[in-house]
Amino acid sequence: MLIVQKFGGTSVANPDRIKNVARRVARYRAEGNQVVVVVSAMSGVTDNLIKMARELAPLPNEREMDMLLATGEQTTIALTAIALHGMDVPAISLTGAQAGIVTDGVHTKARIANITPKKVHSLLQEGKVVIVAGFQGQTDEGQITTLGRGGSDLTAIALAAALKADLCQIYTDVDGVYTADPRLAPGARKLSEISYDEMLELAGLGAKVMQSRSVEFAKKFGVVFEVRSSLNDNPGTIVKEETPNMESVVIRGVSLDKNQAKITLVAVPDRPGVAAHVFKAIADASVNVDMIVQNISHNADAPATDLSFTVDKPDLLKATRIIDGLKGKIGFRQAIADENIGKLSIVGVGMRSHPGVAAKLFETLAAAGINIQMISTSEIKISVVVDLTKGEQALRTVHEAFLEKQG
Repeated sequence: MLIVQKFGGTSVANPDRIKNVARRVARYRAEGNQVVVVVSAMSGVTDNLIKMARELAPLPNEREMDMLLATGEQTTIALTAIALHGMDVPAISLTGAQAGIVTDGVHTKARIANITPKKVHSLLQEGKVVIVAGFQGQTDEGQITTLGRGGSDLTAIALAAALKADLCQIYTDVDGVYTADPRLAPGARKLSEISYDEMLELAGLGAKVMQSRSVEFAKKFGVVFEVRSSLNDNPGTIVKEETPNMESVVIRGVSLDKNQAKITLVAVPDRPGVAAHVFKAIADASVNVDMIVQNISHNADAPATDLSFTVDKPDLLKATRIIDGLKGKIGFRQAIADENIGKLSIVGVGMRSHPGVAAKLFETLAAAGINIQMISTSEIKISVVVDLTKGEQALRTVHEAFLEKQG
């Protein structure tokens, strides 16, 4: 079998953990499997590099950030190869570029354009374990790029697709995908399986198990994968195409995203094209907007509206600078930035066929005295923005109402 295994930052956090990973990889290889290993930077390394860069410049050049951040994974691939050599296992480390991962040119959030894994195949044929740096690739012009937070998941899924791997395992510091973060909701339980769509929503909503783009990629190319712990041998959660019996479960999980910020434009002139102007400028800067709420104007003499939207916290400074630059052209009164928000979401394919879920969510939050600032829905998801200080209480309350009382 050809197996792709991905190990996250906590799984390779120190030399002992790296030895643990090497022992696991060696065991799979001893069983006669070909193994490709994708690793992240050691826990805390990426954050530390970002911190140092921001001490030098509040908004560092993005090309140079990619050069800097790519070093984190390169450290881990070399150390993992060295650990395997110490166990007499032939292994070789490759950067994303050396593994044939070609991306577009959007620095810090690049998308994979294609993968030509010829070199990986030939090294596997030689009997080597191939260790690939996650989170990175290069453009056609040879510029180093990174794939955004959690990009090592994307590297693993994309390699599994390109190599036509028999098995893809995403190793992390938890036993699988839970109904909620077990650290925040003591009653959370592990799911044996989950659909791509549910996983996609949970990943995009701040559940830190996987990067949403990697789940998107897995769905597109039909890569079935397992999320499991690198610290034990417990079976994990299988992520796969939706099956009919999955609809019997109304809510699959609850998540809380603390990484969001809200920007409100006060007294925006209520005329056609203003919102388009605002969001085009933000999109041109590669800033993703999530939830949008616009109030309807009731003042016929001077029609104006408030426009609120959310972005990822790391993009807040960039977004506010863009908005400040638009003030003279658009003529809104002021822009208010708020980092003290959390996005609470419930997800489940069963919501399609079970009415009354939204009403129950709102009643549950109201009974707990938690105010809702914004609401967003899709076919299988409801998200609300709440005060960050009440976020964890909201998650526990909603998890208990939907997932513990229904057993």
